[in-house]
This record gives sequence, C-alpha cells and structure tokens, in this order.
Amino acid sequence: MRAIGYAKTLPITEAESLVDIDLPAPEPRGRDLLVEVRAVSVNPVDTKVRMRAGPDAGQHKVLGWDAAGIVKAVGPDATRFRPGDAVFYAGDLTRPGTNAELHLVDERIVGAKPASLGFAEAAALPLTAITAWEALFDRLQVKAHTVPGAARAILIIGGAGGVGSIAIQLARKLTDLTVIATASRPETREWVLELGAHHVVDHSKPLAAEVAALGIGAPAFVFSTTQTDRHLAQIAELIAPQGRFALIDDPATLDVSLLKRKSVSLHWEFMFTRSMFGTADIAEQAALLDEVSRLVDAGTLRTTLGESFGTISAANLRRAHALIESGKARGKVVLEGFGA
Repeated sequence: MRAIGYAKTLPITEAESLVDIDLPAPEPRGRDLLVEVRAVSVNPVDTKVRMRAGPDAGQHKVLGWDAAGIVKAVGPDATRFRPGDAVFYAGDLTRPGTNAELHLVDERIVGAKPASLGFAEAAALPLTAITAWEALFDRLQVKAHTVPGAARAILIIGGAGGVGSIAIQLARKLTDLTVIATASRPETREWVLELGAHHVVDHSKPLAAEVAALGIGAPAFVFSTTQTDRHLAQIAELIAPQGRFALIDDPATLDVSLLKRKSVSLHWEFMFTRSMFGTADIAEQAALLDEVSRLVDAGTLRTTLGESFGTISAANLRRAHALIESGKARGKVVLEGFGA
C-alpha cells in the first residue's frame, strides 16, 4: 500500500523529511478496524513527532493522527462497525499513523462520520474536537463548575488554530459562557467571529489589558492552545481568583507559582492519554466523536477545514507541515485521496 513516512528526523525544507513509500497492508486483530483512508488532516503533533522521534533503524515512521475513511475489515472482537461504514477518528500515538492507504485503529476511539460532511471536511475534526471537548468538559468542567464572583466567560488563546476553532463553537453552542478568543490578523479575527466568539482580543498585545478593556470582568476560565509560556504571566493577572486554567501545548518551562496567589487550578489536556494507557474509559472517545457527528449533522457545529492541500502525498504533506510550523494556519489543513 502507498504511504508517506520518514527514515530520519529532518527540517521540513529537506526533500527527505517526508517521502512516498510502499508498505505491506496491515491486518486487523482484536478490536481493530482496517480503514481505507480517504482524507487526513495535519496537526502540530505531526510536526513535533517528525522532529523528535526517529524510526527504528532501516524503517520508516508513518505520521498522521486524523482520518476519515471507509471500514474495509474488522478484527474478531470488533462489534461497533462493519465493512462499508464511514468513520472518522484521531488514532493512537503509539501506533503507525494515518498517512497510508490502509490504517488500523481500535474501534473504541472511532466515531461514525457525519453524514452531512464529505471525507475532507470530516477529517478536519477528530483530534481537535476530542482535545477541545475534553479540555472544556472533562478538565475545566465548564458546565458543572462555578467560580464565585467571576465572569461566566472563557478566554481561548489561539482561537483561529485547529483546537481553538472547535473550542469556540463548543463553548458558544453548548454552554452559557461568554467566549473571548484571541487573534492578531484581520483574517483570523474574522474567522473566530464567524465561529461564534463574542469578543476578540489581540494576543500580540498584553492580554490582561485587552480582556479588562472588554468590561465584562475577570473570566472564570482560560484555555491556552499555544505559546502558553509567553502568555502565562498575563493569564495569571487576568483570570479570576479561584479560576480554572487548561493548556495543551508544550512550554519548555512553566512557572506555576504565578497561579498560587489566586488559587488557580491547572489542568493539562492530552487527547492521546486514553489510547496510550488503555484507560478504563477509553470508549468515551468513540462516544464523544459520535456526539460531535450528531451535532454536525444537526447544524450545531461546522467543520473547521481551513485549507485543502490536494492529494495525500509526500510533497503536499511537506507543504502542510511547513504551514503548521509557520504558526499561520487558520483552521485545519486537509489532504484527500491518494491520486491515480
């Protein structure tokens, strides 16, 4: 089968950083689904793994943690799907990735593809939807938790990125929160407003002053998707006492003592935790994706596809990685089909 991988970690400007390869077709076991991949999207985790994790000697590592496709076969213990079903999912960091014609995935982290979306539009959603959903509802518990005296508001840092784009929609459509998103360019400001943000502030300026100028009070919740180390002092200043703060990026250092004075709680979100450790609630990700699918088909949520980069090939994936690394992507970058 055709796939895209790499034999050694290289800057994305190098032609060998991602290459077209041929691999044996995998066979499903246990609760696996064998999926014919129709579309994939690219996430920051793809670029991070490419630069940090080399494959075994003489092997190629296949990236990709978002896909939409058709079930071709199922393992002996699989019960949720049958061949011919359309699915979408974010995969498992410990297994080969989705940048291949055929891919194995545990059915417990797979959802039914939204019927109202094409494969490319659906592939834009899984990883970011799981991340945003778990951050908002499992970690921050925005529906259940009240911060005394705080504004019922959430600041989403990096609102135009993949996770921010779906987090804005979830917070706006499924909660009573006032949604404040950060964006610094005209096109990204317009994007986050279209997605439902009540207010937009500029993350290239001091965020505490930007939020204070809105006149709504100190927000109860902050969700940081990018550059947390750069913004942490401002977050500590602007968040309400006893507020709740979640992050998903990888700051080199994080001075959590800044949060002590206000008794701010800190919550990490990593959507691969359930699949990586085989947690007892691993099937919650399938249920989550099924609910996202239902909400999309009901018109409550929309795809966050920002740009289509053509077919799934090494050349197009190198372009996509370069855009992600530039920090200028709006929404999700998607590739569809393997060509003739």
